[in-house]
Amino acid sequence: MLTINEYRKVESLEEAYELNQKKNNKIIAGGVWMKIGDRRIATAIDLSGLGLDQITETDTEFVIGAMTTLREIEKHAGLAAYTDGAIRESVRHIVGVQFRNCATVGGSIFGRFGFSDVLTVFLAMDTQVELYHAGMVSLKEFIDMPYDNDILVALHVAKKPIRIAYLSQRNTATDFPVVACAVSEYDGSLHVSIGARPVHARLVELPLGSGEPDGFGKQLPEGFEKDEALVKELATWCADQFTYGSNRRAGADYRKHVAGVLIRRAICSLEK
Repeated sequence: MLTINEYRKVESLEEAYELNQKKNNKIIAGGVWMKIGDRRIATAIDLSGLGLDQITETDTEFVIGAMTTLREIEKHAGLAAYTDGAIRESVRHIVGVQFRNCATVGGSIFGRFGFSDVLTVFLAMDTQVELYHAGMVSLKEFIDMPYDNDILVALHVAKKPIRIAYLSQRNTATDFPVVACAVSEYDGSLHVSIGARPVHARLVELPLGSGEPDGFGKQLPEGFEKDEALVKELATWCADQFTYGSNRRAGADYRKHVAGVLIRRAICSLEK
């Protein structure tokens, strides 16, 4: 049961940050995951009055406020066009529309949940996390930072030429993913993000084009996604770079096998 002693709708990020330094005070974000299990919160801090529920698109980036709901990123035409539908695909299976109208991007990213589709897909893009106290941090660095009492303000997604695909395996349509997979190509590298292992997403990056091969041991030439044998070998190698665990949804060996299949399918879809 969730018990809240006091509710505070803050008027500034400074006020929210000061309140959040007390151990038993919590940012409530969308509040949907807080309802799971028993916990007592001294002061629930509500950021909904700070205008952090907007998506701003410029020539160089998308700025996604922390209080933006998953439904809003699902519907956003600019994000859909930029990611060729990958953002929409990453959230459309999450419980239901009513849930996605409440759950926030900030809550999904700051929580670094093992089952997070949202974390998996944004990790495969050039994403920066804007924190109130620590400032701008790459999402790749943020996922390994210790949990603290800072406040996530926004995500900054750089707009650059990109090909990206998102796939997941679920036991049922609206269940948590058994494996989540995002594959992208930008800045001359292939980026493979695997989540729901069942711990939070990790990233493997491989250079494309000329130069010495890195990790995989083979050069990935332009148009490599058309070489079925190379893609199959690459997908197996990428799947091997991650660790996997077992829970009631799937075993570690099954997750590893599925990850290889999803990586291969995602790479092949980049050809389109």
